[in-house]
Amino acid sequence: MIIGIDLGTTNSLVAYYTEDGPRIIPNRLGKNLTPSVVSVDGDQIYVGETARERMLLYPDSAASVFKRTMGSDKKYRLENQFFTSEELSSFVLRSLKEDAEVYLGEPVTEAVISVPAYFNDARRKATKRAGELAGLKVERIISEPTAAAIAYGLYECREDAKFLVFDLGGGTFDVSILELSGPILEVRAVAGDNFLGGEDFTGVLEDMFYDRFEQLHREELDLKTAKYIHKQADLCKMGFEDSRTSKMSCTIGEEVYELEVELTEYEKKCEDLLERIRIPVKKSLTDSRLRLSEINKVVLVGGATKLPVVRRFVGKLFRALPDTTINPDEAIALGASIQAAMKERKDSIREVILTDVCPFTLGTEVSIERENGGYESGHFSPIIERNTVIPASRTETFYTMHDNQSVVNVNILQGESRFVANNLLLGELNVEIPKAPKGKESIDVTYTYDVNSILEVQVKINSTGKVVKQILKGQQVDMTDEEIAARMEELAYLKIPPREQEENKLLLLRGERLYEENLGDDRKVIEHALQKFEQALNTQDPPKIEEARKDFREFLEAWEDIK
Repeated sequence: MIIGIDLGTTNSLVAYYTEDGPRIIPNRLGKNLTPSVVSVDGDQIYVGETARERMLLYPDSAASVFKRTMGSDKKYRLENQFFTSEELSSFVLRSLKEDAEVYLGEPVTEAVISVPAYFNDARRKATKRAGELAGLKVERIISEPTAAAIAYGLYECREDAKFLVFDLGGGTFDVSILELSGPILEVRAVAGDNFLGGEDFTGVLEDMFYDRFEQLHREELDLKTAKYIHKQADLCKMGFEDSRTSKMSCTIGEEVYELEVELTEYEKKCEDLLERIRIPVKKSLTDSRLRLSEINKVVLVGGATKLPVVRRFVGKLFRALPDTTINPDEAIALGASIQAAMKERKDSIREVILTDVCPFTLGTEVSIERENGGYESGHFSPIIERNTVIPASRTETFYTMHDNQSVVNVNILQGESRFVANNLLLGELNVEIPKAPKGKESIDVTYTYDVNSILEVQVKINSTGKVVKQILKGQQVDMTDEEIAARMEELAYLKIPPREQEENKLLLLRGERLYEENLGDDRKVIEHALQKFEQALNTQDPPKIEEARKDFREFLEAWEDIK
């Protein structure tokens, strides 16, 4: 069976396809959402809610929001170990894989994984490597808006139509325009912002909190306190889902700091973020050559679209109520599982041809001639432009610029800037050519790009007919199958803890956090409850532990409801 995975910035999910349609697979704690958080404790690695709780207590041991740096060289230090984003993501993926295997009662080795539509080649390749490190054969990397469109069954419409998928998650924003024409669901345009999401809307409340309490100097706070304030800001943000006012309360040292925020005040503070949302929407409409009035349906996806400030803005922007019939947190994972079923050719799914687009322009470096007769290098010449339907192949002809030139250097670039320095270098080809007067020798450069983010570059020397080819599977940091296997062996000692113990560990961490957040007699009550649960654990008697776990969980939930 091929599973579908939504590897999110804030939360991740896994789903599979049944005869009754797609279903979310609950994690080991019985919940659909697994926080995309990793925490290290010696030789153990925790993933999900347990890791998130540990992050509040031991911030130096945990990492979150690492999807934003996927495909980069950034490393995260967890205790005395360093990890890349793809390695941290592999731990999340392995946890989801294990949850799926326990739930389904069979081994799981294949997956379809979703990525933001605006992810470039390096980010997509890093996501694929993360899946391989987790022990999964990645059948396909699917764009999140495409997965959402599949989840909503847009491909099952009997009439041709155009859809806009508005995807605002925890850390990234994508807007995609899709068109259904017969059996073909085609992505017409994508745009987005890899550094805009629900975390930024939390950040607005953090800024308001620090502005209100000027005596708290953000740069002087320890990491643990800063993480605590961030969590309280996140809870305050979610409070707007049920009320037009929300309160943020933080106990720091002996002081309690409270901030009450009106929704209208919060909306005003979010104006800059909302304007950043408007830009990709406008860009996608321009690239697709469509007017807003031609869009038949707008679909909301991503947890951040549940925020009232976002929904109100979207309603004004599109002058219509968007479709939110599927839980925004789950739509992408459900769509990925349907795509997986399509790969398996399930009889219950209508045959549909999915097309995608190239999210960034692909081109090469050229020199241009100035009026004084000199040449200026460093200019970008597009070959396959962004939002070209893929697979696609395009050819451009280039001429020599010097007498007796013997080599042509073809730099392979990705980006939108006129200047090479602002774009991403994917690779290069050095091609020997016959010597001749400038402008007499020419080469045809052909780029071919497919749905798996594989780019073939072909250079043909027109005077001789000689052809040189190169296939790019990513940047120079790309790993071979042997290197992936070696890295997996290297990381093998880092084990996710036994499933039977994790629920107990999570409750203990919650109790420890509550103890630290409270003072005086409240601490004594919490400590007594913690000791009672620990005594039950020490007996190693499963029935006693189960009963004590139930009592302690009820105590924690009641306490947090009161507070």
